Amino acid sequence: MSVLNLSSIHLLLLFSSLSGVDGYFGHFEMRCRFSSKDPRDIEFLLQVYGNKKLLGQYNSTTEKCTVYTQWMKNFTETACKGPAFLAERREEMKKYCSSNVPVVYEYLLDKTVEPYIRLRSVELFSTRHLAMLVCSAYNFYPKPIRVTWLRDGQEVTSNVTSTEELVNGDWTYQIHSHLEYTHTPGERITCMVEHFSLTEPKLYDWDPSMPGPERNKMVIGACGVLLGGGLYSSWTHLLQEEIY
Repeated sequence: MSVLNLSSIHLLLLFSSLSGVDGYFGHFEMRCRFSSKDPRDIEFLLQVYGNKKLLGQYNSTTEKCTVYTQWMKNFTETACKGPAFLAERREEMKKYCSSNVPVVYEYLLDKTVEPYIRLRSVELFSTRHLAMLVCSAYNFYPKPIRVTWLRDGQEVTSNVTSTEELVNGDWTYQIHSHLEYTHTPGERITCMVEHFSLTEPKLYDWDPSMPGPERNKMVIGACGVLLGGGLYSSWTHLLQEEIY
């Protein structure tokens, strides 16, 4: 399943020029964008910001500079031309991107923990006709996940509410999806979970005929791999070192 298609590494270089209350602050941002370990899928961006505004950037795919202000246009007429400039950018791409993308995959992107799923019913005291099912996914990694409800194999979009992915504090996450429904004899209600750790979507059917505590299904996934080790220092979210 493809939940996350593009990742990136951000490096920041800061510069500033201050004069009284009228100050100017800027920074260079080196960004490595990639969709696989293949060096051909890596793109290096060198971006220049002034007072939070993007002024211009160099793109390794086109090996050209794009500017967004007249000031940057004047500056880059000479700075972005010539073999020396391109050689420096290619060396930066090797140093900051090509050499570090495999590290990111080894310690973060290739690590997965299968979610532990709990499917349960919650009584609604406001009415005797409606019920609520809660499908919870616990202790999964990485963050992107999709939890959907099916009624007789068709996706349900109404009367569904879900939380955002919640941080557990140990690099794993949890999420809870609620379905408010009126039970109809013979219908099949299913919670479907899609995640990086799963080779295909997993389906968890609700069986209202099971008595008492047995009706709360506990579905335990495979043991998660141990996370950690040598995290690349310039990575800022999971997924946001920044990974987006």
